[in-house]
Amino acid sequence: MKVTRTSMVTGITRTIELPVTQEQIDVYHTGMGLLQDVFPNLTSGEREFIKSGITAEEWDLVFPESHE
Repeated sequence: MKVTRTSMVTGITRTIELPVTQEQIDVYHTGMGLLQDVFPNLTSGEREFIKSGITAEEWDLVFPESHE
């Protein structure tokens, strides 16, 4: 499904196609499950996008040392 989020870093709104259901999104937003438990099939970058709207590219720009 298409997931739209606004980046907490840049304020840019993006839409990304992710292999998730509306039910999963609802469970996460109601606080009934941890991000990694609700979306076990997603990468950490995809989960970060759902949580904060930050893309992997933005993460690398803001935290370049995180891959060293």
